[in-house]
Amino acid sequence: QLQLVESGGGLVQPGGSLRLSCAASGFTLDYYNIGWFRQVPGKELEGVSCISSSDGRLYYADSVKGRFTISRDNAKNTVYLQMNSLKPEDTGTYYCAADHLQAMCVPDWDYWGQGTQITVSS
Repeated sequence: QLQLVESGGGLVQPGGSLRLSCAASGFTLDYYNIGWFRQVPGKELEGVSCISSSDGRLYYADSVKGRFTISRDNAKNTVYLQMNSLKPEDTGTYYCAADHLQAMCVPDWDYWGQGTQITVSS
């Protein structure tokens, strides 16, 4: 059974950092497009950062460019999202997702984790 489990969320002050982890089981991560999405209060689910399985191309939403870094450890079957210089508007629920075919970082992928809450507040 394919499963994604996120961890690493929490409360952080503005300007702080967090690293999210997403451990995959039941499938080999490097054969799938993998990414992070978030649900910010009052807004639609959006793609934050994704990695293409075909060419390793990285995507970042404009709002996180220069602050967030996505990476993948194939040996651990885990994908990470390093988040620096966090802002209050980054507050939301962050989801890890995977899809075998869909490479675009849009929230219609097949497999989703349960989500982890990020709160950026002083």
